[in-house]
Amino acid sequence: MRLVFAGTPDFAASALTALLQTDHDVVGVYSQPDRPSGRGRKMIPSPVKKVAMEAGIPVFQPESLKTAEAQAELKALNADVMIVAAYGLILPQAVLDIPRLGCLNIHASLLPRWRGAAPIQRAIAAGDRETGITIMQMDAGLDTGDMLLKVSTPIDETDTGGSLHDRLADLGGQAIVEALRGLENGSLSAEPQDDQKACYASKLSKEEGHLDWTEDATALDRRIRAFNPWPGTFTDADDLRIRIHAAEVIDITSEKHPGTVMARSRDGIDVACGLDVLRITRLQLPGSKAQSVNDLINGGKEILMPGQELD
Repeated sequence: MRLVFAGTPDFAASALTALLQTDHDVVGVYSQPDRPSGRGRKMIPSPVKKVAMEAGIPVFQPESLKTAEAQAELKALNADVMIVAAYGLILPQAVLDIPRLGCLNIHASLLPRWRGAAPIQRAIAAGDRETGITIMQMDAGLDTGDMLLKVSTPIDETDTGGSLHDRLADLGGQAIVEALRGLENGSLSAEPQDDQKACYASKLSKEEGHLDWTEDATALDRRIRAFNPWPGTFTDADDLRIRIHAAEVIDITSEKHPGTVMARSRDGIDVACGLDVLRITRLQLPGSKAQSVNDLINGGKEILMPGQELD
């Protein structure tokens, strides 16, 4: 089939790479406009654009798909299907109607569980035991279209937002190839979503990374893992902002005020929570790289000492 692909970040680039290894003909790729990045603020192409350019596929980067010009450009590609993965632009109904077989979305959740921008991180933070990829027939709603194919994966207790992202990116590529095979042979069946079971996975913000020690240790551990690598989590110790990269739950009762440093050893820094204790094992001081607590102690830094209150 003639395919058009629309996506921007690494998650989408994995799917495009998988499609390029099939017999389908990717006739055009859409990605968000290049953005300035780094200290030099150079214009950096998206991961999807890089894959497309290496494969010699025409790349289109409109600011919007709502204009008649952008829609005419898409129509001229004469695509059977448009594949969308983390594109970042809204597709109006006029665009959804252009490909012969419509638009398919690669969504990183077992719909309708998490709709929205951050399903991977929200699933970890909520304590979900599994997640996966849903291939969905797109409609004008926010991730509300009929489900065509689902592939699941367990969420391990050590999974981070980064590790789960990478696993789902690979699954997304496999799932869309399988879905296109089913589309060709007529084996796919559309299943409507149950709106009553839907949760909204709102966009992540840096402010959400501020740890509230009155929460239980398990919830804080999940957030630390979910927000790793971005936007990250942090706590304030006096006038220092300390980023927390890894921690573990210690199942003990503490009568200390939440946020109080209870113990400091080479194994980690134990902090009282609303329930149980959180042991910080890897952290980052201002102006430094991430390091283990063992390395912190070896460096002679007398910070996060027993009795200190964290905010």
